[in-house]
Amino acid sequence: MSKNIRVLNVDDSAFIRKLLKDILESDDDFDVVDQAKNGKEAIEKIKQNKYDVITLDIEMPVMDGLTTLKEIMKICPTPVVMMSSLTKEGEQITLDALNLGAVDFITKPKNVFSVSSDEIKAGIIDKIKNARKANMKMVRYSSLSLSRNNNYTKIPNEYNVIKHNIGSADTIKTIIAIGTSTGGPRALHEVIPNISGKVNAPVLIVQHMPKGFTKSLAERLDLISSVKVKEAEDGEILKNGWAYIAPGGVHMKIKSFGADKFKIFLDDSENVNGHKPSVDAMMFSVSKSSVREVVSVVMTGMGNDGAKGIETLKTEKNAKTIAEDEKTCIVFGMPKAAIETGKVDFIVPLNKIADEINKIMGV
Repeated sequence: MSKNIRVLNVDDSAFIRKLLKDILESDDDFDVVDQAKNGKEAIEKIKQNKYDVITLDIEMPVMDGLTTLKEIMKICPTPVVMMSSLTKEGEQITLDALNLGAVDFITKPKNVFSVSSDEIKAGIIDKIKNARKANMKMVRYSSLSLSRNNNYTKIPNEYNVIKHNIGSADTIKTIIAIGTSTGGPRALHEVIPNISGKVNAPVLIVQHMPKGFTKSLAERLDLISSVKVKEAEDGEILKNGWAYIAPGGVHMKIKSFGADKFKIFLDDSENVNGHKPSVDAMMFSVSKSSVREVVSVVMTGMGNDGAKGIETLKTEKNAKTIAEDEKTCIVFGMPKAAIETGKVDFIVPLNKIADEINKIMGV
């Protein structure tokens, strides 16, 4: 395969720049791996050169990562992969970056030993190759929409009242199962806040993300949603009107305990479709449970996680199945794979998915 992927690595650490350059240049698909030590230098290079993907550090002198990202989206929208630290502040800023137009993120290696395995190196290469395929038209639209609408302040009191009262009954007749990956945080910000607080079902969400980031994502969504959103905990009982995000690094599954009652259990077994948490693992679990009805949704993401889950839920539970329309996906991989099973009932643009869920649920 000829070399054709041009990457700009932006980081104030010479060690990180060299580490990424060496990793990427070990793959024959990469042509140019250029470097910049801060945002200002990066912007100058972007004005003069065309890059397929940019990796961008968050904390830099002269011009920080978020400021640089905003400038990139203004002058030359390009797929950006953020380099994130595993700290609470790093998680929050990374989520800000995803809302501002970054396609994905990589947790920043602490030293050369932390990226010594071939599996980790391959993961970095795959993230950057996948970012190149992003639908930048939708990235720009989504980031503009989020910047206008989501300020993460407390939702109005009337919705808080609903939150405290919903979920008191343990009888679960329907489960809503949602899976997403690349572009997922923005997609979830569009869908979850628009699910009615009157929906009489729990919502199970798998978003491919590392540990820590899923909790931060849940906390943000909770502030702007009428359903209660939280990171799932092992052993907790499902409640109607609550949304549970699978923690990074474990599979989220459910099991029955009595008539129409279900508990979450977190499973540290092997990756499924290369992921943990996996959409398929969650959906398979729902298909094996005694729940009567299921609404299953697959949204933007690379790969095929969720396709077998959708197929199984349709076969085993006659689930109502939804896939995001290609036109609104950042990456169409997961919805496309689901649609190709022939088991998807509704192909719906992102801004209509919550409406479709509400309609199916009769609210």
